[in-house]
Amino acid sequence: EAKKVQRDIKANWGYKGAIDGLLGTESWKGIQRPLKKYNGYKGKIDGIVGKETVKALQRLLKARYGYTGAIDGIAGAGTKAAFKRLANQI
Repeated sequence: EAKKVQRDIKANWGYKGAIDGLLGTESWKGIQRPLKKYNGYKGKIDGIVGKETVKALQRLLKARYGYTGAIDGIAGAGTKAAFKRLANQI
């Protein structure tokens, strides 16, 4: 699933790293860009997966990928399952 996400952010959000299936700092910078534009992420585009990055991701997942949990910034099982759905739909 991570490779699918990397391909999408490479095509659309300025990711320049390898398609290696490892969501590192550069991958998360590519993920933070649309989160900032569309999902209320207000932090820096720094690739650090902190509470604000996770909250913005949860807002996206709740709106489109079946996440039903709280927008709490904690990447628990529900967040991870919804992220997997996102990746599989790319």
